[in-house]
Order: sequence, then C-alpha cells, then structure tokens
Amino acid sequence: MAGRLQDKVTVVTGAGNGIGRATALRFAEEGSSVIVADIQIDKADETVQIIEDNGGNAKSISVDVTSGADNDAMAELAVSQFGGLDCLVTAAGISHANYVSGDIEPDIKSIVENRATYLERPGWEFVEADPDSFDKVLNVNLKGTLLGMQSCAAQMLESGTRGSIVTIASIAAKHPDAGPVAYTVSKAGVWMLTKKVARMLGPVGIRVNSIGPGFIKTHMTAVIDLMDESEAVAFNEMIPLGRRGEPVDIANAALFLCSDEASYFTGEILHPDGGFFTE
Repeated sequence: MAGRLQDKVTVVTGAGNGIGRATALRFAEEGSSVIVADIQIDKADETVQIIEDNGGNAKSISVDVTSGADNDAMAELAVSQFGGLDCLVTAAGISHANYVSGDIEPDIKSIVENRATYLERPGWEFVEADPDSFDKVLNVNLKGTLLGMQSCAAQMLESGTRGSIVTIASIAAKHPDAGPVAYTVSKAGVWMLTKKVARMLGPVGIRVNSIGPGFIKTHMTAVIDLMDESEAVAFNEMIPLGRRGEPVDIANAALFLCSDEASYFTGEILHPDGGFFTE
C-alpha cells in the first residue's frame, strides 16, 4: 500500500531534532524523500541516517535560516537530488536570543536571571528588554520562515507544482503567556505571514497552513523537566489532557496538512496542545 506522501519530496528545516526530526521521519515513513535542513549538520546527518536505516531517502544540508542563499541552496538541493519539491515544513526556531538546541544552560540562565532581576520590579523586564536580542529571535523565527517559504515556493512555481507549505507557529501566536515577548511576537508574525501567503499562493494551487503546538517534549521545553514534583504537577494541570505532547503529535498534524486529505485546507492553523488553548 502506497504511503500518504508516496513519491513526494519534502524540505524540513530544523530537522536535526525535536519536531523537525519527528516530521522528517514521519514523512519518510509515508513515502516522501526528505531534505533534512539544520544549522547543526551533525544532527541533520543523524536524522538522515535514521531515515536511510529504515529504507527511506534523505539528504542533509547545513542551513542558517536567516540566510537567503542558504535557503535557496536548500530548495535547489531538493530538485537536484530528488527531482522536485512538493512540501515544506518550517520547524527551525529559537525561544530566546541565546538558545542553542540541546544546551539547557542558556535556558536556565535566562529564566533564573530574569526572575532574580525582575521579580520585585514588575514592568521593567519589558522596558529593559534588549532590542538586539529581540531582532535575533525575529530573524530566526519570522524572517527565517519567510525566506524558506520564498525559496521553496519559487521552485514550486517554476515547476508548476501544486505544493503544500506548513509553518510551525505556536500557541504563543495567540496566547501572550506562552513565552517571552520576542518569541510570542515572532510566532504571531509567523501565523499572520501564513494567512497572507495562503491568499497570495492559493490561485496557483499552493496551500499554506500553520501548526501552533502547545508544550511539546523537545529541547525547547527541557527546562520543565527540572521542576520539582509539585511544580511539575501544577504545570501539567494547566493542560486539560494532563501532559506535554510528543514531537510526533506535531509531525502527524503536518503530515495531514501536506497530504491530499487536506486538499481544501489553506490559511488555517491547527493547535495540537492538549486543550491548553481553545477558541
């Protein structure tokens, strides 16, 4: 039985770990060849190895998503290596300016320093926010998404492919308490970008949708694992389903949006979040 993405070609950014890796693996399971893009090329290579060990086709590439040239090379590799480009999933992202996937120390430092500095000075965390740090988060999360969409859409347009683009936003796109200010603003931007581009590319048959994950077990939320038991219980109680999600939960949502089952979906956002955000 053919997979849901049989003979398709997908580009996944941030595919060296977490949601990106889960998406690359899941798409390969369903028959897609995958371009595994990540700034950490060793992690991208690991993802490729897993796919190949399971009989799939994949190729890695080092990509800084803030670079237009890198994004162009990524899209061009899909065509030269696998003969086309049908799907894009933009899973690369950072939660704060010093974020490094797999390194929890900057996350701990950011949280501890902010608590110590601003606990008794409410409001000043916003006033004293570093504009350069704000720019870095928006460059990766929002501009990086834009550039990836432009590069891959160009290949789809040139070949006449009625493709599918899935951006990874966040519940933070709509819920201001789901992350720091730069992160929430960047993800709100990703969601609006998705809606606008969906209307621009719809007439040529390219569908553009978004996923707004809740709290998922990835490097980005690893700091939650350092909570004491009572804090962890209280955190999980905020989520109606009582737990964080798994990366494959997001991969499955992306799979649906890129498959023919979602052929009448464009300009929409799905929230796999355990019920944390409802509207």
